Amino acid sequence: MSVNELYREVILDHFENPRNKGKISPCDFHEHGSNPLCGDSIELYLNMKDDKVAEIKYEGNGCSISQASISMMTEIVAGKDIAEIKNILNLFKGMMLEDKENPFENDYDLEDLGALEGVKQYPVRIKCALLGWNTLQEILKKITEK
Repeated sequence: MSVNELYREVILDHFENPRNKGKISPCDFHEHGSNPLCGDSIELYLNMKDDKVAEIKYEGNGCSISQASISMMTEIVAGKDIAEIKNILNLFKGMMLEDKENPFENDYDLEDLGALEGVKQYPVRIKCALLGWNTLQEILKKITEK
């Protein structure tokens, strides 16, 4: 099995078996995100406790790339503090937008994100992979303003 096939399987697994899908009510923070060009849309919910993400869930629909990326994101940020999340977010955006090689390959907890590196070959799909992350970034702004 090639690396590309393995990555496709990881993306399909997160798409077909999404992690943390659902709604949190009540929640500390909520943000809507959408990509009108391809119809992807999400609602992101987040609860904080002791300055860490206690719970994160999402609802929405869209292409396999957007939904898999959001599923991976929710797994990765759960339990992390704001500084850790900002670091992961910057690494992910660097990989997707700045042509940096997979910065996650040596970190077992984050390796699924590397499966999205191949999306860079299709520039119109990068926004799909970033939808959840951009939505999370809006929540982080709200948290730091609070």
